[in-house]
Amino acid sequence: MLKIAYVIDSTLGGGAATPIAAVTRVLRNAGAHVEVFSLERRDGLALPSMLADGLNVHVRDGGKNDHIAAYAWLSSQLKSYKPTLVWTSLTRATVIGLLWGKFHSVPVIAWQHIDYLKPIKLWATYFLRKWAVMWVGDSDSITALTAKRLEVEDKRLACWPLFSANPSAPQARPWRPGEPLRMGSLGRLRPIKGYDVLMEALLLLKQRGFVSPVPFEIVIAGEGSERDELLKMARHAEFLGLNLIGFTNQAQEFLAGLHLYLQPSRGEGLCIGLHEAMQAGLPVIASRVGQMPYTVETGISGWLVPPDDVTALADALADALSHPERLTNMGQRAKQRVLTNYSKDAFRQAGESILNRLSAMGIK
Repeated sequence: MLKIAYVIDSTLGGGAATPIAAVTRVLRNAGAHVEVFSLERRDGLALPSMLADGLNVHVRDGGKNDHIAAYAWLSSQLKSYKPTLVWTSLTRATVIGLLWGKFHSVPVIAWQHIDYLKPIKLWATYFLRKWAVMWVGDSDSITALTAKRLEVEDKRLACWPLFSANPSAPQARPWRPGEPLRMGSLGRLRPIKGYDVLMEALLLLKQRGFVSPVPFEIVIAGEGSERDELLKMARHAEFLGLNLIGFTNQAQEFLAGLHLYLQPSRGEGLCIGLHEAMQAGLPVIASRVGQMPYTVETGISGWLVPPDDVTALADALADALSHPERLTNMGQRAKQRVLTNYSKDAFRQAGESILNRLSAMGIK
């Protein structure tokens, strides 16, 4: 039986930890035994979904920069667990996992989740790239980028899009004339998510003299270091409708309460939040990064803007606010787009295909 040690950076809520239960469920249903090993706890908000799915999760009591201690902890844990395969997610876990696998002759699979890596992370990943038996991109775009930036040949490359659409997910209620238009986003309050660009776009609209035909508010669900700065920027733009509600473990219900989804990111991989929003029947305004430009159809299911482009984002916001009657039809097209492209069967088959390739390599 394949015995997988699924090694992650942390149990931080959101991001790459979100789909772990679904990913490992495919592996477990195919006959593998899987346990999760987290190098750091952080806020621990990703833990409940994993535990609720029956996963055994080992969490180290340590920080994000004590790499030697993290390696020693993982080595001790895996010595006891005795995996036949290590599967890693995010750069720190990947580097430490690849080192451990190399020294103990255990094959390692590594995820790639985002289109931007800091130079030191890219260098470390590139240097160790040949030690992975397989690299897995979380979307078509990231898989293609991984092949290019890590020079990974096809036989060691796989794609497993990290979204499985649920036709029964809670649906957004159409906007009705006379009510405020509710826009929102799911994401940590960090520079990579581009919420500062959103605040700058609101300021630009004010400077242009734009007056929205409908009242509107923006609700962002997520924690992070930019909270105070974003509130300051909203005040500077004299925008009183920004509501930062913190992390939510009811993402689908949150999305169902919106009329328009915003994802002004500087970098992404698949971007689960955007795909969940489209699943809920929401049109979107998103940056042309990661998988988003391959999923969102401009003028059909939403608007696409270049990352860090305040003017383009302001234009898209003005267009959406000026024609709110178009949002419902755009949202329905968005829903159909993800239901067609990201079915549950496709999600399962992608995971099983990787297991079949491993079996053909003699990794069982």
